[in-house]
Amino acid sequence: MQYGFVIDHDKCIGCHACTVACKAENDVPVGDFRTWVKYTEVGQFPDVKRNFAVLRCNQCTDAPCVTICPVNALEKRIDGIVDVDRDACIGCKACMQACPYDALYLNEDLGAVEKCHFCAHRVDNGLEPACVVVCPVQAIIAGDLHNPNSKPSKLIAENETVVRRPEQGTKPNVHYIGVDKVALSPGKAARPETYIWSDRPPHKPEPWPVSVLLEPNSMTVLDVGHKVQWGWPVALYLLTKSIAAGAALLAPFAAMFGLVGFGANYFPEIVALSFTALTCLLLIEDLAKPLMFFRMLTRPNFKSWLVKGGIVLTIFGLLVTLALVLRLLKMQGAADAVRIFSAITAIAAAGYTAFLFAQCKGRDLWEGKLLLPHLLVQALVCGSVCFLTLAPSSLTLKLIFAISIVAHLVFALAERYGGHETDNARQAAAFLTIIRIGPLKAFRDGLILAVLLSLLLVFIIPQIVFIPALLGLFCYEYAYIRAAQLPPLS
Repeated sequence: MQYGFVIDHDKCIGCHACTVACKAENDVPVGDFRTWVKYTEVGQFPDVKRNFAVLRCNQCTDAPCVTICPVNALEKRIDGIVDVDRDACIGCKACMQACPYDALYLNEDLGAVEKCHFCAHRVDNGLEPACVVVCPVQAIIAGDLHNPNSKPSKLIAENETVVRRPEQGTKPNVHYIGVDKVALSPGKAARPETYIWSDRPPHKPEPWPVSVLLEPNSMTVLDVGHKVQWGWPVALYLLTKSIAAGAALLAPFAAMFGLVGFGANYFPEIVALSFTALTCLLLIEDLAKPLMFFRMLTRPNFKSWLVKGGIVLTIFGLLVTLALVLRLLKMQGAADAVRIFSAITAIAAAGYTAFLFAQCKGRDLWEGKLLLPHLLVQALVCGSVCFLTLAPSSLTLKLIFAISIVAHLVFALAERYGGHETDNARQAAAFLTIIRIGPLKAFRDGLILAVLLSLLLVFIIPQIVFIPALLGLFCYEYAYIRAAQLPPLS
């Protein structure tokens, strides 16, 4: 059984009755929407046509929001409805990154995500969703898509229908009749500063990249706004995790690099432990319900890479701690052996985010094949600059840094200018060079700091090369995280 919708845009009059009924039925907060109507105009005056698109959760057969949720707060019911347990949600917002349709929003009063759940409370009592009941032209038809005799199934069989973003592989269960293709192609229509009844929501103030081709003579004249949910804490998390992993990854070779005494025996583990702890704190602090982080332990979803990543960080932290304790107990041989194992787990700690971001089906830029090797390269950059503070004369460390930072430059330029398979990824890549941090252009100036200035300093004053290198990496991470969230998904 699979409940779903057919929305007939040959009938839709864009009256917003579905939006109002949904808000009233489900107590949707002001500024948030479970279903909404997007207006797109195509053509030139006087030959202009206004098109409507009713947008909402697609009750996906393969719902990525369910897969990525670390605490099983989202579930795919036996009737195909994707529902949310708001009490279980910890507000990590990963589901919002996984959804290719901008269907989820964060209820900031509750610290939990919400979405269209097909009015499950009504369906369970034999009633139709509120939007279906209130539609004055019967443009919204709900039913079991697996039943060939249901009304929506017959409409799909008798008409040419389309679904939103089929390339994402989620198998959406909202089918459209007669909808304009531009209306269902996010980012293809120009977005003015002012809509027909209001200013455009201010959540994404960056100008649209001029390099992204728009559909000629098309304009979005009414839509809802979707906030950027992951910001500087996630960018900083990527950096702190790279520092921790990089220090542990290079730790077995500390003596080879010229570190002695404290630097050789304790410094790598202290750096790795400190930044692992900071990484965990950043992850917890970014939750809408930070005090509820323990639910990842009490009700974990082992399909989620948030949970798998937590396991990786835990094992990594325990091994690094064990190596430090053994060193304090003067068990040098055992400590050296554990260091090797912690270096191996450091690779997993540095790279698991690539698999987490691959579950973010709404952010195509993050799903590229370059992310995993890029994360490993960044760990080498961070580890080498940390070690250079104590071993500034090490030619080997300087070479590791130089090679890895140049590799970072290559990967960064490939993310920006390389080929991307989807419109969403191409749009996000174009946004990379627009993101700013105060007066800095995050992508460009981040590369100047991390690559050009750092390569100059590493052969002049290597003790301080970590300053421009880490600052530049953070600027890049911030641009990378934000740019992927700027293209519209609806």
